[in-house]
Amino acid sequence: MDAASLPSVQEVHSNDLGRHELAYFTETSKEESGSTVPAFSNPQPDVDDSNKHIDTINVEDPETNSLPNDEFPEGGLQAWLVLTGACLALFASFGFMVSIGTVQEYLQTHQLSAYTSRDIGWIPSVFVYLALGLGIWVGPLFDRYGPRWIALLGSISYIVMVFLLAECQKYWQFLLCLGFLGGIGGATLTTTSLAVVSHWFKRRRGLAHGIAMVGSSFGGFTIPLILRDTLPKYGYAWSMRILGFLFFGCLAIANVLMKPRLPPSPDARKQAIISLSLFGDLKFTFLTISVFAFEIVLFGALGILPTYANYGTGFPHDTGFYIISVLNASSCFGRIIPGYISDSIGRFNTLLAMILFTLLLMLIIWLPFGHNSLAALYVFCTLFGFGTGSWMALTPACIGQLCEADQFGRFYGTCYFIGSLAALVCIPISGQLVEAAGARVMVGFMCAVTALGMGTFVLSRWACLGWRWRWRVKV
Repeated sequence: MDAASLPSVQEVHSNDLGRHELAYFTETSKEESGSTVPAFSNPQPDVDDSNKHIDTINVEDPETNSLPNDEFPEGGLQAWLVLTGACLALFASFGFMVSIGTVQEYLQTHQLSAYTSRDIGWIPSVFVYLALGLGIWVGPLFDRYGPRWIALLGSISYIVMVFLLAECQKYWQFLLCLGFLGGIGGATLTTTSLAVVSHWFKRRRGLAHGIAMVGSSFGGFTIPLILRDTLPKYGYAWSMRILGFLFFGCLAIANVLMKPRLPPSPDARKQAIISLSLFGDLKFTFLTISVFAFEIVLFGALGILPTYANYGTGFPHDTGFYIISVLNASSCFGRIIPGYISDSIGRFNTLLAMILFTLLLMLIIWLPFGHNSLAALYVFCTLFGFGTGSWMALTPACIGQLCEADQFGRFYGTCYFIGSLAALVCIPISGQLVEAAGARVMVGFMCAVTALGMGTFVLSRWACLGWRWRWRVKV
């Protein structure tokens, strides 16, 4: 086959705003015109019957083509205000979630010093599990009724949780307050924040979700530093209260700014809350398995890294505070830069590249050097934050490619209900591996899980292409 006969990829814009299709132009001679590859889906008419055939794959959008969802603002004052509100809500909810390792480390050396890392790990695990898993109910409720009352009730419960957390002293109190009450409030805030952004952006959704998730990165960066300064000066109770007042301000503004663009879907009210039928689509199924693996690595690392640092050779005692802050600070760039690139080269393509980057990073730096070299640990956390930050920003964007905007809550909630099961067990398992088998064994386990997640993500991308692999397709 000569170079002239190789397929080239060109993006074709339809008349509907925000809808993109990919066309494969295969040049053939008149004698070879009958040998072109047939289209997998959405076949278009030939441009020139004599020497050119167009094979089109719609990989940006779901199979359903409802016209009202095709007109997306992609910007404007109201859209950016909604994005700002989502960013503030995620600062308080996801930001506290990704910095929970610092709270866990403090409890292990103070109020809960009589318990093992595995036992204490169940508290943040339940918190993260419910915050992600209850999205399977919150998402469909968002599709049915919109974000206003869901976000308001969630904000109230979340702020109450933080102030009650200041009064906790016993294990069961921390479990009920942080684990259960915090998880319920967190689920309403994270799900509605990401879902409402999908109402306003489609073509630029990767960048929009990345900017929204910067709120969680900024929270993950600032909250450990706030606790590092306030815990020695004011004690545990007032440190929690300071966070409570901070979260109150953020969530009050977020509730004013977050507004839906699309009315509640009438069809959503007719559908079941739990939509296991979604797993009949292999694209969604394999993506969900990948999310399960991502959550093990992401929250397992965030929860155990401060404890992991204590096993390092001669590491300072406050290393845990700093590495979590460094990781979350670098994740700000990981959410924006890959998100911006993904809108040009494809969300699935960008996320696959970032998964591979993170896996190589874990194998080359964390596994051999992270336990023995403080400099290597800081380098790893910086790059690891960039890599995993893209995971958190691009995964919702990839989910959004598999559904219409008014169904995003249901798809997102169902996917993260499965992913949250990983968050429930990853921190206790990681803590047990560090204590029983050593830090290097725990890192090896994380590498294996990342490789598994990358494999299933490749299958999800392959399914998006109709099981015909193409490297140069924007997916």
